[in-house]
Amino acid sequence: MRMIAIPEHAALTLVHTPIGRDAEIASALLKEAGISARIADSLQDLVGSLGDNVAFVVITEEAMRGADLRLFSAWIEQQPSWSDLPFIVLTARGGGPERNPGAALLSEILGNVSFVERPFHATTFISVTRSALRGRRRQWEARSRIEALDEKERRLQTALEAGRLGAWELDLATNVLTTSSTCRGIFGRAEDEDFSYEDLLQAIHPDDLDEMKEAVRTTIETGADYSIAYRTIWPDASIHGAEIRAQLHRDRAGRPIKLVGVSADVTQRLQAEQEQRHQNELLEERVSERTRELKKAHDLVLAEVSQRERAEEQLRQAQKMEAIGQLTGGVAHDFNNLLMAVLANLELLRKHVAGDERASRLVEGAMQGARRGASLTQRLLAFARRQDLQVGPVNLSGLVTTMEELLQRSVGSRIAIHVEVADGLPQVSADANQLELALLNLAVNARDAMPDGGAIHITLREAEVATDSASMVSGSYVVLSVRDEGIGMDEGTLQKAIEPFFSTKELGKGTGLGLSMVHGLALQLGGQLALASTPGKGTTAEIWIPVSANSVVAQPLAETVPDKPSETGPKRILLVDDDVLIAMSSADMLSDLGHEVVEVYSGKDALALIDTGECFDLVITDYSMPGMTGAELAKALHERLPYLPIILASGYADLPPGVEMQAARLSKPYTQEQLAHTLSKIF
Repeated sequence: MRMIAIPEHAALTLVHTPIGRDAEIASALLKEAGISARIADSLQDLVGSLGDNVAFVVITEEAMRGADLRLFSAWIEQQPSWSDLPFIVLTARGGGPERNPGAALLSEILGNVSFVERPFHATTFISVTRSALRGRRRQWEARSRIEALDEKERRLQTALEAGRLGAWELDLATNVLTTSSTCRGIFGRAEDEDFSYEDLLQAIHPDDLDEMKEAVRTTIETGADYSIAYRTIWPDASIHGAEIRAQLHRDRAGRPIKLVGVSADVTQRLQAEQEQRHQNELLEERVSERTRELKKAHDLVLAEVSQRERAEEQLRQAQKMEAIGQLTGGVAHDFNNLLMAVLANLELLRKHVAGDERASRLVEGAMQGARRGASLTQRLLAFARRQDLQVGPVNLSGLVTTMEELLQRSVGSRIAIHVEVADGLPQVSADANQLELALLNLAVNARDAMPDGGAIHITLREAEVATDSASMVSGSYVVLSVRDEGIGMDEGTLQKAIEPFFSTKELGKGTGLGLSMVHGLALQLGGQLALASTPGKGTTAEIWIPVSANSVVAQPLAETVPDKPSETGPKRILLVDDDVLIAMSSADMLSDLGHEVVEVYSGKDALALIDTGECFDLVITDYSMPGMTGAELAKALHERLPYLPIILASGYADLPPGVEMQAARLSKPYTQEQLAHTLSKIF
């Protein structure tokens, strides 16, 4: 937090004049001028009272003559860099060396000293004290600026470390390279190891060195941002990858003086790209070889080449979507964790500013933005097939029928809804809430495809898949079909339709995540989303959902907590999460609910604490943790304490089988109300 300079009314002046009435006179004058003063009875008392809040010191020359000034001198030398405490010395011989030889020694010891010759006029004394106070106030202001700069530096360093980014700076005049420890680690160097610009050039792969030099030259000449990724060679001769970004800094005359930027380790990405290129080269070689062999039979060649091209396109599309899904799921999961900390702290902050209307409005606005971010991450997790589903038998016929009125209101009066449901359809294995959201998304998309009005045809039918395929296994399915009479899509648009953030709508009228969410949900349920479209004739979207093999609706996982006598009152809770921010915000929410919370940051630490004999009423653990997952921790705790309630918090859906028998579930990000509701079910 930035410290504010001490105001004049809070400044303290120390006065030490042990002989005569100088102390009373000086204190009276200072008080009349509005300056607070305290009389120090001795030199030791004066030194002990020195501090940052002291504005200046008034002292007589004879009080220091013959005294041991070592403690005095030591305090002055140990002042912070911003501080130069003013001293006003009352003397009978002035401050000039010709009349007062001791003045030079006092100036050397005290540093910032002003001499006032006695007897002095009150106006002269007050003028000197106000000058000293003004100087001291400027020092306090300098301290505030220094502390603010230090705080900004700490925040920047924290952000760099959180993003695993290394900071660096290159002086263009001297080629002196300054790097952070993280930056040196990206090039395989130890934290305390010297790393010069020549070392950097030697660490770059020879095949990438010219490209790097050319990029630096271009940035210096044009001022364009420096951005490049290249291979590096570590001291152990292993090959790695680094991505470098920087901007050019100029002096006031516009001359380039230095490059300042960040670096990141992209070894895995470069290796993946290299492997992909290698696989493409192998594939191209095989295609060429096969093509030469098939030239002997022209008709056969044309047929097989056409078939091969379609298979390769499907393979590339599948690989592309899988890569996008993995990236999207990882980003959404990490963003979920960040939103967890943001929402939890905002929720607690809202309670503390309840009486401040403007602050409450600002907090509520921030919470709404965070909730929209949470909704966005849920759609991303749906596309990546990592959302948390409550799967059970669902009567799809009843679901569609009951939603007909809601769908009609959603699409408006210019659109007609036609529902056709086959008789005797079996139940499907799905999450009813997510299916409702998927159907609503498809209906809204169909409405947007018919700006001049039209009809949406919703049908349900049963279908069989005879053989296993890449996307579905053989068996019975119920097909939910949504067909519109709108503008349709060409082949190129249809291929991109399920990609996240791809949209043909105007800016601000769609996120491009509707079809992506439906596609991810269908795959996660063991089915698929099939799209067919013809420009000018409309689009048909089909969700294939497997038929349920169970007849009993699954119960929520939060109900599977082992039986235990109900208790009321504050509980002692063990909170386990490897993310310190989330652990802190969750602990604050629990403490705000009146519970005692103990935080640990790994499963092993939690077990070690339990094994010492510590007693807890409940354990709340994150699922995704290094070393020991939350599921493994729950299993180990169940073996030790079978009746200890456990809550497993996660934003992922891919939990191992059997976890639901040992722990309740809490989906991230969760609110304090959701947390309290889950606790109320347990206790």
